[in-house]
Amino acid sequence: MHKAFKYRIYLTNGQRHILEQQLEACRWVYNETLAYRKRAYEQEQRTANWYETKRMLPVWKLTRPALQRVHSQVLQNVIERVDRAFHAFFRRVKAGEPDAGYPRFKGVGRYDSICYPQYGNGVRLEGNRLILSKVGAVHVVLHRPVEGTPKTVTLTRSRTGKWYACFACEVEPTPAPPSGEVVGVDVGLASFATLSTGDEIENPRFYRRDEADLKRVQKLKDAAKNAQRWDENRRHKQALAHIHEPIANRRRDFAHKRSRALVNTYQVIVFEDLVPQEMGFSRRMRKSILDVAWS
Repeated sequence: MHKAFKYRIYLTNGQRHILEQQLEACRWVYNETLAYRKRAYEQEQRTANWYETKRMLPVWKLTRPALQRVHSQVLQNVIERVDRAFHAFFRRVKAGEPDAGYPRFKGVGRYDSICYPQYGNGVRLEGNRLILSKVGAVHVVLHRPVEGTPKTVTLTRSRTGKWYACFACEVEPTPAPPSGEVVGVDVGLASFATLSTGDEIENPRFYRRDEADLKRVQKLKDAAKNAQRWDENRRHKQALAHIHEPIANRRRDFAHKRSRALVNTYQVIVFEDLVPQEMGFSRRMRKSILDVAWS
């Protein structure tokens, strides 16, 4: 089985600049690949597959030298992402979904990750340093050891500018011992969940805690946007990201720890069949449903 290990990495200003340039190069390849496949279908009524678009990389490198400063397998992975996006699109069309979601072009700042698909080729871990091709040695905070055999490494940039490295490793499964315990889970808003045993999991209401700050900054951002003060609008947008990020982190940590506790205790866990996206009619109720994040 595969298990992911995510770590914070710290970059020098030079390394940050190089990685941002690589992200921009990958974004260009993504958009150019999407445009190539789109033209092939519209002008020649044919589908340009992964192998054909992959062969375009050497041609693009001749006219765009920035691509030569990115590891070759990283660029190939970008083309593979476009291919997966098209496969998912065709699958949704075949299933008759009303909103199939044709793959979209990536705007500036909308491409935030690069993937090394083969560990040891362009990326390797030496102690607490991550050696990246064309970037150098990057400091990694290993708050827990990497288990198993690393297969891929993905670098991601958060909206607040933080960088992370995610190792996908192949590990031996270690099933929890059978307990014979069965529990039903009823989710709600007054409490996050009520168990059939009578125990309740409290609703932490992470969003509500910081809602006043979000409203204050959002109001300033809207005023700056209406007055076309773009630098000020950008600063407020970044401030919003800094408020939203810890909310999301706390919510993710809460959900993981509670679900882990349930899995460790019970053999069978039964949930009611809910579609949170279709629930809630009033604005306040929708906000509470999104905040509790049952999914």
